[in-house]
Order: sequence, then structure tokens, then C-alpha cells
Amino acid sequence: MNTASENAKPHVLIVDDDQEIRTLLSRFLSKHEFRVTTAKDGREMREALKDWKIDLIVLDLMMPGEDGLTLCRQVRNDSDVPIIMLTAMGEDVDRIIGLEVGADDYMAKPFNPRELSARIKAVLRRSAAPTVPVGENSNEVISFDQFRLDVGTRTLSKGDEGVPLTAGEYDLLIAFVEHPRRVLNRDQLLDMARGRAAIPFDRAIDVQVGRLRKKIEPDAKNPTLIKTVRGGGYMFTPEVTRSGG
Repeated sequence: MNTASENAKPHVLIVDDDQEIRTLLSRFLSKHEFRVTTAKDGREMREALKDWKIDLIVLDLMMPGEDGLTLCRQVRNDSDVPIIMLTAMGEDVDRIIGLEVGADDYMAKPFNPRELSARIKAVLRRSAAPTVPVGENSNEVISFDQFRLDVGTRTLSKGDEGVPLTAGEYDLLIAFVEHPRRVLNRDQLLDMARGRAAIPFDRAIDVQVGRLRKKIEPDAKNPTLIKTVRGGGYMFTPEVTRSGG
């Protein structure tokens, strides 16, 4: 096998205590243009993250010992690697908890491996492709309040301090800065920020807004930059200026 070609494939880490699921997904994804590493628990997951450049993690929620939520929090402490959460439970509350701790997408077991493969590709596209508004230059810097958003590097900073954003948080922020002082309902934000195929339930937008508020608001419990409009949605209130290009 051509090593260079193999290394060019996205590297997916499967973390699940069920050996049958690990084997099934490893075989299926390996046949569909992915490199796959598996881990049965948090210890093996941390070893894999240390030893390899992982492009995406498929993480089971319900595992003995350190569960998926705990492991997701650990990963998010120092990495923005995309995470798709798997769980046998299908209630919205479980999806919301997963998204709150930093997961990028969610699938309930049992699932079709083809659908998971499609979700993985969609999340990788969102995390890798620069979100540049049509007609805008990738060197553009967007400023609001005390923040600078560099479109070319997909980075947010406040003064000299960087503000880490997940791919979903960045996409949502772009949607807001492109439509300042305009009420955007959940349907519009779903379409602008992530796409309806990626988030099949509206509350996910509320979760993402909550996470973004924690990054940019002086007081996330009393937001002034992203205001809730009752019965309408959300409004991004700061004045937005552009430079560069």
C-alpha cells in the first residue's frame, strides 16, 4: 500500500467499550477512505491521541468507568478535534448534554454505518473548510466589541489573548457577524451555521448559542452581545467593522 496515500486519508478514532462495534466500524470505515484506530476506554483514547494525529473521534456516551461525557470534556480542555457522540439513548436531552460538553454531532444506536460515514465526512468538511462569505477575501478581519475574528485563519482573539472556538461555534459566530442587529430565528441559524442535515433538532442551536456566549460574553447569564428575542430567535447586537482583504 502506498504510505503517502494512506496517510492522506482522514484518521478516525473509534472509542467504544463494545468490541463488536469497534470491529464493525473499523472494517467499514477502512473500506471507505478512512484510516481507523480503535480504543476501548479513556486510557487507550489518550494514548491514541498522544501517538497519532487524529482528525475525528467517534465516542460512545455510555461506557463503564470514564463515560463519553467525561472523555469529551477532557478532549475539549486542550483540543478542538471534531467529536461525534454515539449513544443507545435517543432522547433530545442526551443529545443536548453531549453538545453542551463539546460534541460536534450526535447519533443514536442502532445506526447505519453508511449514515455515520456520511456524518463523519460532513463534520470533517465543516471543520476543515474555511467559512468565508461569498465575495469576501480570506484575509479579512472582522471586529466587534473587543474581539477580532480573522477569517483567513479562523481565529478569534480578544486583545492579545486567543479565544478557542470549535468548528460549530465558529460557523455560528460567522452567521451572526454577517447579519448584525438582525433577528435570526432557529431555522435561519440552522441553515446558515451548520446545515439542517447536521443538526436535526432545533434545541442544538440553543446549545451552541450558550457555548458561544460563554466564550464572548462578559456575563453569559446576562448576555448583551447575543440577545434572545422572545418568540423570534437571537440578535447579534455589536457594531461590526471589517478590515483587510
